[in-house]
Amino acid sequence: MGVTIHAKSDSEVTSIDALYYVQSPSHSQQHDVEKMSYGSSPFGSPTHHYHCSPIHHSRESSTSRFSASLKNNQLAVWKRIPRTRNCDDNETGADDDDEEDVDYDNGKSVRFYVLCFLFSFIVLFTIFSLILWAASLLYKPKIFVKGMVFENLNVQAGIDRTGVQTDMLTLNSTVGIYYRNPASFFGVHVTATPLELHYYKLKLASGQMKKFYEARKSKRIVVAVVEGHQIPLYGAISVLSDAKNRIQSVSLPLNLTFLIRSTAYILGRLVKPNFSIHISCQLTLKGNHLGKHINLTNSHSCTYS
Repeated sequence: MGVTIHAKSDSEVTSIDALYYVQSPSHSQQHDVEKMSYGSSPFGSPTHHYHCSPIHHSRESSTSRFSASLKNNQLAVWKRIPRTRNCDDNETGADDDDEEDVDYDNGKSVRFYVLCFLFSFIVLFTIFSLILWAASLLYKPKIFVKGMVFENLNVQAGIDRTGVQTDMLTLNSTVGIYYRNPASFFGVHVTATPLELHYYKLKLASGQMKKFYEARKSKRIVVAVVEGHQIPLYGAISVLSDAKNRIQSVSLPLNLTFLIRSTAYILGRLVKPNFSIHISCQLTLKGNHLGKHINLTNSHSCTYS
């Protein structure tokens, strides 16, 4: 039996060789695949090999797609990183903005409450001070002149500062003043204007009451000295001119005037009620009553305003 050997055509050899060489491409990089595709054919026809082998075309297409996908993935990764960082930065910035907004709102709230507290405190303190001031007005000090004593009266001829001869008067007296502070929650500081003794418009004597402090719900009797020394008369008091040697028979109408001020300090010096009383007393100096007490508690003797 004879063996028939069929000669293989060039196309079949080319097809087999193409199948052989296409099966071992490199999967790492695209340019290696292309080099192997171009140089794998024994006939040195990379163009024929590339176009005529459907398997190689499929492999190369897959490799190309894989390389393109890898590059796209790498580009996508590099593109996503800034976006992720930007998102993180934006989120961080948003958180910082939120925290700043919260801090700003908290600061505004604190300032608002502080201002409200200060305003309320000032209003309440003002109202409280007004209440204390109004209540203090109900505790007006009780003041009256108890009496007066003329210690000495002397009229004699003399010379004034200009050298004019005239009658000169010397008078010594004391005034007793009753003072009472009825207030239950404050004391008072008491001062007075000079006590002046007039014969009509002619001032014959004056004196000063000492300052003092009167505690709450307390009282005292204040004694002030009123005196005149070598007061020129210039004939204004004819009664005294005629009775220089007869002082016992003298009867001289006089007027005693002065002003008493009382000041209370409540809550330090924030509430400061003032009380002022003007006192005017009508009395008669009698020569035969020297050294004796003259009662001025009579309602018609003194006026208080």
